[in-house]
Amino acid sequence: MLVTLVHLITGAADLAAAFLFMYGLKRMSSPVSAPSGIRVAGIGMLVAVLANFLQVFTVDAAAKPHLWVNIILAVVALSLGASVAWFKGRTVAMTEMPQMVAIYNGLGGGAAGAIAGVELLGNKTHGLTQLIVTLLGGLIGAISLSGSVIAWAKLDEILKKPMRFKGQRYLNALVFLAAIAVAGYIAFSVDNGGVTLLPIQSVIWIFFGLTLLIGILMTLPIGGADMPVVISIYNAATGLAVGFDGYIIQDPALMIAGMVVGAAGTLLTLLMAKAMNRSVSNVLFSDFGDVSKQKKSKMTGSEKPVEASDAGIFMRYAASVIIIPGYGLAVAQAQEKLYEFVKLLLAAGVKVRFAIHPVAGRMPGQMDVLLAEAGVPYDLIFQLEDVNDDFATTDVALVIGANDVVNPAARTDKSSPIYGMPILNADKAKRVYVVKRGQGKGYSGIENQLFYEDNCDMVYGDAQAVLVKMIESVRGLGAAAA
Repeated sequence: MLVTLVHLITGAADLAAAFLFMYGLKRMSSPVSAPSGIRVAGIGMLVAVLANFLQVFTVDAAAKPHLWVNIILAVVALSLGASVAWFKGRTVAMTEMPQMVAIYNGLGGGAAGAIAGVELLGNKTHGLTQLIVTLLGGLIGAISLSGSVIAWAKLDEILKKPMRFKGQRYLNALVFLAAIAVAGYIAFSVDNGGVTLLPIQSVIWIFFGLTLLIGILMTLPIGGADMPVVISIYNAATGLAVGFDGYIIQDPALMIAGMVVGAAGTLLTLLMAKAMNRSVSNVLFSDFGDVSKQKKSKMTGSEKPVEASDAGIFMRYAASVIIIPGYGLAVAQAQEKLYEFVKLLLAAGVKVRFAIHPVAGRMPGQMDVLLAEAGVPYDLIFQLEDVNDDFATTDVALVIGANDVVNPAARTDKSSPIYGMPILNADKAKRVYVVKRGQGKGYSGIENQLFYEDNCDMVYGDAQAVLVKMIESVRGLGAAAA
């Protein structure tokens, strides 16, 4: 009777958790409702976790001696994980957010791979179908773990350059085929009573070693400018691995959560790849950002530096301004100063909007989060397709820390690695001001043609210091008038 009641409660809890996951994801589709969507999905996860503890009442008598040890270990693990995540979530700087997302996503993949490993090493799979699903979960989870760790290292600039060598793609393919062959060997051996030349556990460890190596080899050659897409790919992979694990351990909530994350991550990946006018395979297997292969285009003209105060005054008397935020804004933690400057322009009757490129920053949606953190109203924020045609009639385009997403070479220079990528048409504005820390190239290392255009002026300096000067110059006009 008790076992039946537990199954009814956990079934209802799984159904409730699944609804909360999907409803939360739906609310995350809008910046306005995203915070509540995150809370709703979090409640769904809490419901699913707590419901699983009820399984203790269905444990066989033979397993009860180890029951309380396992419960204590689970509670300790959950407490440590929740404490670390809460602390890091509250204290992480916006510039470190991409790294945190990458490493946490990798840990999710690692957890999925670990579940598959426990099932395989403990010989807990039943039937060939479950065995194949377990191997797939282990394969995808391990790739997501090691690949996400390399992505984290690239974002944190521990690995500063793509690592490429001759015959790399052939090596990657060879390791992948070896992992598939070992997986096939495990499936054949286990399905035939575990008959194998090596101890089956050793073969399983070889399988996981190869899968971890695949993630490393796949991610090492990818350029830094592709990291937002890579994070999204591994996010989708982690979701898929979790969904497989849900099938393995017969947990409906885990299956639904994994499939929802996998589907959402896949759609996001396709949208971001489309925003770069590239396929996902091109992101994973091309040498994008390998500037050593780029034909050097001779830039005509020169970069023209101007004072921040002069740029600020010019924008004060403009009719319309479109602001393009980039990673440099996050590095300087200048989003609040930027909004302070925007409020001065709005008060003076200037029409101000923000233009967001889908791959601006180093993770999906980073610029939207950055502006939301500063309190910028959502009705001032526009995506590329909604604002791009307006640059031609705009007085000023203010670019802060963005590089590749405003590079006209994407439209005109067939030798450029970013040729064909949709960009924000900042160069078509009547006047362009680019706030930049120095004369170096952007994250991908590609020369920006915009900086040499006749209508473009460079405002060199840390974005926060530059914006403080702009604010002072505009306020000074008001004080002088009074």
